[in-house]
Amino acid sequence: MSEVSVQEKLNYCFLPEFRYKHANPYHEKLKLFEEFVLRDDAAEKFKGKWSREIFQNNNPLEVEIGTGYGHFMHSHCQQNPNINFIGLDYRFKRSFELARRLAKIEKRNFRYLRAKGERLQYLFDQKEVDKIYYFFPDPWPKNKHHKKRLFQLPFLKSCFEVLKPEGELFIKTDHDDYFKWMKKITEQQDMFDIKFITDDLYRTNPGHFLACFQTKFEKIFLAQQIKIKAMVLKKKI
Repeated sequence: MSEVSVQEKLNYCFLPEFRYKHANPYHEKLKLFEEFVLRDDAAEKFKGKWSREIFQNNNPLEVEIGTGYGHFMHSHCQQNPNINFIGLDYRFKRSFELARRLAKIEKRNFRYLRAKGERLQYLFDQKEVDKIYYFFPDPWPKNKHHKKRLFQLPFLKSCFEVLKPEGELFIKTDHDDYFKWMKKITEQQDMFDIKFITDDLYRTNPGHFLACFQTKFEKIFLAQQIKIKAMVLKKKI
């Protein structure tokens, strides 16, 4: 396979012709929660219509990419009933387990998408989203896998497109090298200002919003005395 075709394959998820493919039993099991779960490209038809057709209000729209086990989504939605929240992840079994937990929440100010983070610009219209959360993504630590990291310029361009003016992208990671990578990518763009950045969140800024909650993975990292790196990017007007 040529270098060009490799790059095309890596960028395929960002393209209009992308199609989801899978043969996983949890895909069908997620139908149990179709009241608030949308699978694969089913959510893309609501681009630009989330507030009007799905939530039927004008509340702020917040998006979490990579919900993981859903600790942030689960608590944040309940603590903030006046937001519209959309969480998305691509892992099947983890999505099913989170959906079971979300089903117990009475107020449905959220939707859960089994979808890819690369599809932001197909899920949301320009200037539709108020905040984006991106916590503890897969760091793809091996050099040969770095191209698989989501945090690259195409991703930032998608975030810029869907965020409202002065909308914000919140980031947390335990991985030193991935955080260096993020900072380097951020230096290569002119779409966002760095509003906040730290290499040790809980030591330098224990009162910051990003230090007011801990995900399942984050608790493990903290128990291992791994420093939590964090950043907030603000969209330029």
